[in-house]
Amino acid sequence: MVAASKNMVFFGGAGVSTESDIPDFRSKKGLYNTQEAYGYEPEYLLSIDCFEERQELFFRYYKENMVHQDALPNAAHKALAQMERKGILRWIITQNVDGLHQAAGSHKVLELHGANSRQYCVECSFPYGLYYVLDIKNNDGFVPKCDCGGVVRPDVVLYGETLDEKVINIAVKAIRAADLLIVGGTSLAVYPASGLIHHLPSKGKMVLINKDSTPYDKDADLVINDSIGKVLSAICDLL
Repeated sequence: MVAASKNMVFFGGAGVSTESDIPDFRSKKGLYNTQEAYGYEPEYLLSIDCFEERQELFFRYYKENMVHQDALPNAAHKALAQMERKGILRWIITQNVDGLHQAAGSHKVLELHGANSRQYCVECSFPYGLYYVLDIKNNDGFVPKCDCGGVVRPDVVLYGETLDEKVINIAVKAIRAADLLIVGGTSLAVYPASGLIHHLPSKGKMVLINKDSTPYDKDADLVINDSIGKVLSAICDLL
């Protein structure tokens, strides 16, 4: 299917980065074990409500759980970058905010949930890098502040916020033009991102690569329950 494809798109989730030792939300070892440590569910800790109501708690959780500066691209990221260089892969649509696709060399990346490498002031919109949020000298406790006095927040989509309409529109257009959609490392449980697969045209084929089953397995042309890095690397080797 990959060899025959003229317009392939990859849509990935947290499972793409777990092989870089970045935990996902829904695994037993993932971030859903944090209620005891922080007193709240991750959905609240990463919500716009928490950001507005309990900023110190928000930034403490964010810095301790969502920033992985030592993480490196894994076999899946590298294989996708290789496919792009060969002209096989047209777009990567990712739910991740870690920037590992770009670190591996991919350029056509649509970040549905933003990127934690980018920060901005909520008052004046001045942009900052991740270094500013992590640098304790620039922080009021755990809360980073701009020179104007505004809070500097991550440029990511928090629970309770809407996705960037421009990014969504490009992603929809990419999937509508695809003849092959490879979905990997996602349970397809988070809406509206999971709804993107419905834009694949009827003549397009869909492959699901995930260690666990998903609600959409029955709709796929092929389901592979295995390591995404292993599978994508094997595809590159065959090509």
